[in-house]
Amino acid sequence: MYTFLQRIFRSARLDPDLYKEVEADEKALNQATLVVILSSIAAGVGSTQEFGNIGLLIGTLTALGSWYLWAWVVYLVGTRLVPENLYSPSYEELLRIVGFASSPGLLRVLGVIPGWDGVVFLISGVWMLIAMVLAVHQALAYRSTLRAVGVCTFGWVMQLLLIGIVVALNGGLLFLLPGSVSA
Repeated sequence: MYTFLQRIFRSARLDPDLYKEVEADEKALNQATLVVILSSIAAGVGSTQEFGNIGLLIGTLTALGSWYLWAWVVYLVGTRLVPENLYSPSYEELLRIVGFASSPGLLRVLGVIPGWDGVVFLISGVWMLIAMVLAVHQALAYRSTLRAVGVCTFGWVMQLLLIGIVVALNGGLLFLLPGSVSA
């Protein structure tokens, strides 16, 4: 448990050595998955201030789905479209590494504080993006941080578009929000 908590704090401190460590640790996938789940639950809890109890469910599922889509797009783009060298990590290796990059998302739980939700989500989102860039830089063995920024940004935009399409196809999910159902 101590190692797990240390890894969360090291990721939040943007320690690049952490990503090398979890890349080599085949047993770290469960820990990385737990970080993603906890970060997603934190997003759900942080969403309750604005959306009520349904925000917990929608916020958690949206955060979890968004993270997974982002990791998947980054993997495809980084290993297939713009690989920098012959080494390509497995999808599992990438998930281990980028899973810990979601640790700053644990702060989203502070969104329950009235008036803080927007600021908390913005700060944690930017922090997670920076952590993701460091993680992808390590995972894909890029020499250029700019390439990692491009891959992460493209993946982030793509996951936003995909989530937006899903939400739009489901009527904007507005029917789930309290007070939005007409009698």
